[in-house]
Amino acid sequence: MAGSMTSYEAEAGSQLELVLHQLDEDQAQELVVVPLAGKSSIADHMVIASGRSSRQVASMAQKLAEKLKQAGFGPARLEGLPAADWVLIDAGDVVVHLFRPEVRSFYNLERMWAIGDEAPSRAAGRA
Repeated sequence: MAGSMTSYEAEAGSQLELVLHQLDEDQAQELVVVPLAGKSSIADHMVIASGRSSRQVASMAQKLAEKLKQAGFGPARLEGLPAADWVLIDAGDVVVHLFRPEVRSFYNLERMWAIGDEAPSRAAGRA
């Protein structure tokens, strides 16, 4: 199926939905979506998630970058490999931060971006 869009990708048509779906598939923990529209020009959404280990964080980042490319969103930039304590995936409209849990709690990006009325929302109940 390489090079073709799956029915999920064709129907969703949303980079954010693809990111959330893939991270859910890869068993990312504590997914949080931070709306950035009107707050920053860097992206429309920031997604923050954790992996249980550096190995899982690296694997999630590489799979996500590949899925984004396959879906036609172009190549995503990855920063933070191979250490994989904190990996940044810049996919254009969506920026993803993947952390090991202790690194995530140290930087606490959710709190930093909880400005105004729109606090970060947990992406709960994704199946």
